[in-house]
Amino acid sequence: MAKSWYMLQVFVGHEAKIERTVRTLLERKELDSAVVTDVKVPVEEIIEIKDGKKKTKHENFMPGYLMVELDLPEIGWKDTCTALRRIQGVTGFVGTDPNVRPRAISAAEAKNLLQKIGVLKSEKTVKIKQSYSIGDIVKITDGPFASFSGNIEEVNDEKDKLRVNVQIFGRATPVEVSVLQVERV
Repeated sequence: MAKSWYMLQVFVGHEAKIERTVRTLLERKELDSAVVTDVKVPVEEIIEIKDGKKKTKHENFMPGYLMVELDLPEIGWKDTCTALRRIQGVTGFVGTDPNVRPRAISAAEAKNLLQKIGVLKSEKTVKIKQSYSIGDIVKITDGPFASFSGNIEEVNDEKDKLRVNVQIFGRATPVEVSVLQVERV
């Protein structure tokens, strides 16, 4: 037996409720904690910048799915899988029929999802939701160019960077800053 991550398909919007139900069943010993070792809702942290204010929120990036870490035994796996499928709102394991042993996701997929969720803290990714466009006038609030103002020349969504044209000693100078370092004027 080896621990692996499995994807459980659930009703959209019921992910957190089903996660709590699985944890409750583990506490009550209705599910074996040696078999069901962990359960996670795939949510990512999003920093949204609106009107110069940063708001952090958590958003489900895989609606309708739940990650379950199982250490399925060769004999008796069906009892655990049936108990999980019988939870209200669960439709089954991804990619398998109820009578077939579920297939785990690959280690690379699991690592990628866990990084996005933030379980692997060293490589946690944060998604920044921005609403800046070319020509917007912004004020730099952080870094070596703090208190300078200028207009946006270029927006790089992949790196969450902006190229802002600021006036330094009377000359227009392009400066690259993070979207977290600016606010709209």
